[in-house]
Amino acid sequence: MEEISTQEGSGESEVPLIKKDKSLLYMLVVLGGIIISMGYLTLFVDDPFKLFQDKKENTIVLEGDRSKDLNQSSTMSEEEVRQSLVKFIEAFYYDQKRGYFDPPSYFAPITETFYNYHNLTYERLKELYWKRKQDMENLKRNWIVSSLDFTRQDSRITATYWAKEEFFKPSLHQQQSMDVKYELVINEEGKIVSLRDLEIRNLEVLQATPDSTLVTEPADITTVETDAVTSDQIYDQSAVEQAPEYPGGQKEWQKYLAANTKYPFAAKTANVQGKVFVSLVVEKDGSIQNVKIRQGLGNGCDEEAIRVVKSSQAWNPGMLKGTEVRTYCIFPVSFPPSGN
Repeated sequence: MEEISTQEGSGESEVPLIKKDKSLLYMLVVLGGIIISMGYLTLFVDDPFKLFQDKKENTIVLEGDRSKDLNQSSTMSEEEVRQSLVKFIEAFYYDQKRGYFDPPSYFAPITETFYNYHNLTYERLKELYWKRKQDMENLKRNWIVSSLDFTRQDSRITATYWAKEEFFKPSLHQQQSMDVKYELVINEEGKIVSLRDLEIRNLEVLQATPDSTLVTEPADITTVETDAVTSDQIYDQSAVEQAPEYPGGQKEWQKYLAANTKYPFAAKTANVQGKVFVSLVVEKDGSIQNVKIRQGLGNGCDEEAIRVVKSSQAWNPGMLKGTEVRTYCIFPVSFPPSGN
């Protein structure tokens, strides 16, 4: 409602002053803000209700060096040791799943056993871990908490547990799945001194079958480490000491593929899903050459896989005996891309 007031002047008649009611303007501003907020939530937030939930419920909190959970195990009860072991193993595999492997956080300075190798330093642990990981692509590992068992002898804890694993093994062109029983030995400082597999059950192997898009592996690939490093020789990724790596590591490579791979219309229409395995050579300068399809899906996926791999920036080259070498690699490209 408009308000009318008068102002007295000397000898002049009273003139009404009109003050405009701005409540309608304020209401429009508030309404506009609500519309903009709803538009933002709709476009950029997958589940708006998550913004109002307690994030602590679904967040794994890591406290850095997990060894402190077990560095006083001799004074802990059986239940306290069990709970600390569960936290320790969960954190260990969680870090690996996010592409983080830092031996000092979990391992003793000299590890007695690590996947059947002995007396390893931190540096050697890293080399073996990443080299093994190269031949276990798309690894899915779920350890079974209920299978955890442990014994205490002096100041050491020996724990065993089962894990279900599934991965693609490029060196054999096989998809493998299995149940693995692991043995984990932890010393008085809460550090791993031994980690090894004791038993494998329910092994299933699916051999990648050739099709019209499969090409044979080049004959000039060196598959074993040699004493002399030849500048023009192409080495298999399993034969080098340090495998080629996309800048930023595997996590950044997956981000690049998700952001840049396009799902072909023909494949989407035919509901074609799976992985295209691409072979390539990472040159000494990090450039990508000789990109070919090892196992394809068709429907435009093969061509798209070659395009996105060729378009990537230069990689960090493979290293052998301190020398940059040409390295032969095989990588999967998923369809539909994870970003779609």
